[in-house]
Amino acid sequence: MTTEFTSLNLRDEITQAITELGYSTPTPIQAAMIPIMLTGADVIGQAQTGTGKTAAFALPILHNFQRQKNPQALVLAPTRELALQVANSMTEYGKHLHIRVLAVYGGQPYGPQINNLKRGVDIVVGTPGRLNDLLERKVLVLNDIKTVVLDEADEMLNMGFVEEVEKILATTPTERQTALFSATMPARIRKLADRFMRDPQTVAVKRSTLTASAIEQRYYLVHESDKTNALTRLFEIEPIKSALIFARTRAETASLANELVVRGILAEAIHGDLDQNARERVLGRFRANQLKVLVATDVAARGLDIDDISHVFNFHLPDDAEVYIHRIGRTGRAGKSGVAITLLAPRERRRLREVEALTKQPVTQMTLPTVGDIHRYRENQVIETMKVWLGRGRFKRELEMVQELITAGHDPLNIAAAAMKIARADEKQRPIAEIGEVKARVDDRRDGRNANRGRKDERGKRESFGQYAESGRGGSSRRHGDSSHEEGMVRLKLNKGKSSGIRPNDIVGTIAFHANIPGYTIGKIRIEDKVTLVDIPEDLVEQVLKHNGNYRLGKEKLTLTKTK
Repeated sequence: MTTEFTSLNLRDEITQAITELGYSTPTPIQAAMIPIMLTGADVIGQAQTGTGKTAAFALPILHNFQRQKNPQALVLAPTRELALQVANSMTEYGKHLHIRVLAVYGGQPYGPQINNLKRGVDIVVGTPGRLNDLLERKVLVLNDIKTVVLDEADEMLNMGFVEEVEKILATTPTERQTALFSATMPARIRKLADRFMRDPQTVAVKRSTLTASAIEQRYYLVHESDKTNALTRLFEIEPIKSALIFARTRAETASLANELVVRGILAEAIHGDLDQNARERVLGRFRANQLKVLVATDVAARGLDIDDISHVFNFHLPDDAEVYIHRIGRTGRAGKSGVAITLLAPRERRRLREVEALTKQPVTQMTLPTVGDIHRYRENQVIETMKVWLGRGRFKRELEMVQELITAGHDPLNIAAAAMKIARADEKQRPIAEIGEVKARVDDRRDGRNANRGRKDERGKRESFGQYAESGRGGSSRRHGDSSHEEGMVRLKLNKGKSSGIRPNDIVGTIAFHANIPGYTIGKIRIEDKVTLVDIPEDLVEQVLKHNGNYRLGKEKLTLTKTK
């Protein structure tokens, strides 16, 4: 251990564990937060992902650990991926203390989680929805909680979990220690801190800086449904040594990686459901160049220690411009150049302008390779390969075979052409993916419409996500209430409305959580007296409907159906 970690005076069991994990020097957030948390004071940490904040709150919790009947620490996380990753990290850090850590989240059976709680758990890490469910079932006891951590608090509030978070905090002891972590500090976060924290100390870590000279940034305007095809075309002609593709959800990483493999591109998904051994095996293959592409969520990509990534792809732009900076910072490291490519759907264009405003750098629009471009590239590749072999001259037996053909009366040029034909045979097995044309200025019209409504992006992200329309407001919504008029969206009907007291945040929160989709993907929300109409991206409808029965407003179940 270096003097920096030694000076923190952590328990020997913790020091041993982090040494075995290869950690030597605390990150800035760890060096600042750990001494404060060790005193028991409340603390606010303003830091984005990848800064080491999990260890910043985990190590003090473990240092103060004492075995007791009920859980002594509670960590709230916005997604199951993050909950799993935090739980795994805390288990690793506390392995010599024999800490019992349990991750609880939706989409999994209650039985195993309840059984673990009854057997005894020291630390619970969970998502707000499932934690509240377990509290209502009276199987989660928070009476003896000493420390509560709100991890990525801004994301939890964005997903509509504010009331659930407040309900959980209200069930914990008033004398607890509270640590809040958030990449941004909007008024809602400060209000939450004022209500539930006692004289918190604040630690802020500066946002990542971007080295423009090392990273070439560009984007391609493409329909949402054509993004995989666009990706395939780019992989045909880009000099990609290794690539990291960022997707929105665990399900999307898996489906995209599978689709790339089908198309002949060696790819694997890395997400929160992978245990540490599986994660290391995937990363080992990637570092050994046995694997060309990793597809990851932002949460799962935290802590990836890979310096030699030639390309970073944004399959979707992140909702937070600072996350974009962190993503593309994965390439262009160690004095090398890198390329950051964004596949931009028309409705994401305003978010791109937010990125450019934050980075103070333009992102260059480029045109996708045409069918002709790819054919020419393939032909040039064959010719260049032939030149290499002609230069080597190592084809003695093949020369004898050619001579036999000439003796049999075949023209040398025809023999060479036939050999080329055979060499290119595999190209027929690689059809060039079709790409639809993006009509000019469709996105600009949407931007103008949304700007007039004072909204933040094309999907209507305000304080809560979703474009909220009261019944009877807006001519087009009134005439076409049963079907979405936005391209790529499908309108679903929910069996509750204004008479049930339902609000946009309720809808966004329960759908985003239980269907495991980002809240910002949810489109217009039209709340009528008895029902609510909500727009969902066409490619996510099946995933949303699959989780029918899990959606709820308080104790009442919500049901979604297609309108037509």
